Amino acid sequence: MTLLAIVLGTLCAGIGSVWLAAALSFGVLARYTQHMLSLAAGALLATAFMHLLPEAFDSGAEPHDLFPVLLVGLVFFFLLDKAELWHHGHEHGESGHHHDHAADDDGHAHGNHPHSPVSGSWAVLAGDSVHCFGDGVLIASAFVADLRLGVIAALAVLAHEVPHHMGDLVVLRAGASNKRMALVKVSLAGAVTTLGGLLGFWLVAQLEDALPYFLVVASASFMYVALADLIPQLQKRLSAAQTAAQIAWLLAGVGLVTAVSALARVGH
Repeated sequence: MTLLAIVLGTLCAGIGSVWLAAALSFGVLARYTQHMLSLAAGALLATAFMHLLPEAFDSGAEPHDLFPVLLVGLVFFFLLDKAELWHHGHEHGESGHHHDHAADDDGHAHGNHPHSPVSGSWAVLAGDSVHCFGDGVLIASAFVADLRLGVIAALAVLAHEVPHHMGDLVVLRAGASNKRMALVKVSLAGAVTTLGGLLGFWLVAQLEDALPYFLVVASASFMYVALADLIPQLQKRLSAAQTAAQIAWLLAGVGLVTAVSALARVGH
């Protein structure tokens, strides 16, 4: 039952996020991109602070052991960003290049990537695959801890992958002959999430005592993406109505996670 839930959850998060990103990039939903960023930020923060961290602390692990893991996780994702940005700038001779958008926790910028479309497309797919594999492990960890937590984590991963995949589709679209091929390539990378989920199921089963630490690393990932990537993109000078809409969508993200948690608890 748990394994089946992991497979379904990782497929939903991995491939579902790609299709939603395509709808926002190419389809009728393109005008709602900013609202999706707010929604994703709220959902990620709610998942980290209201579900993953409490679950980790409820396991009986010492807070003095878990908080350093959280700190190391946040610093680790920051260093990943730095390493990827340095690599791109060094590779293409663009030192001092400024991104139009902040980068995701695996170093991919949302929107304009610094590398050329043709040479960058394979790098994008490789980075995507590694990132999705890690997401799969995190989702599996949550499902092993609790079915309800797994559902929430899968939805949170889906939410934070959408803006990331939108940036990837922009790069691949520029280097590919058509939108469909770009969508197929990113979907294949997203499917790697399920491979990560299968390995995560085996890994967490073998290392059950380490489960609280997996959950803390997952929360660090969500916190980093929300605070270092999504929210800075929302910090623009806007009208009162636009600001109110941002806050409303952010709170909707928090409410969505809370509602899913309540529904899953009923069915658990």
